[in-house]
Formats: sequence, C-alpha cells, structure tokens
Amino acid sequence: MGFSELLNRAKTMDDTAMVQILELYNPLLYKYANVNSRFDQDLYEEFVYRLIICVAEARIREWYENWYGEV
Repeated sequence: MGFSELLNRAKTMDDTAMVQILELYNPLLYKYANVNSRFDQDLYEEFVYRLIICVAEARIREWYENWYGEV
C-alpha cells in the first residue's frame, strides 16, 4: 500500500490507517517536542492533534495534480 492510499484511508477515519501515519511521523514529532533537551508533553500532544487535523483535511487529488501534473 502506498502513502496516498494510506492517507485516503486515514481521511475516512480508518483507525488502523491513522495509527500507521502517526507511527510514521512519531520520530519527527518526538524530535520537535524536545525543547532545550527536555521533552514537552503538551507540545507533543499538540503536534499529534495537528497531524490528525491535517490528515482529515488533506486534499490529496489537488496536491497530486499540482505536484505531478494531471493524474
């Protein structure tokens, strides 16, 4: 399964797909939630929340058309 299919499934609030996306981005979320060598739990939770919102609002077809040309 490719990323676009995973994203489409997550957009429909498929729990498994959303968890896979969160696991994919988890190292990056942890990296940026460390401030001054301390883990900021509130910041991490905000990142997770924002990721979920971004996935839910993603306009995949428009993005691919802009990036790759006509699909």
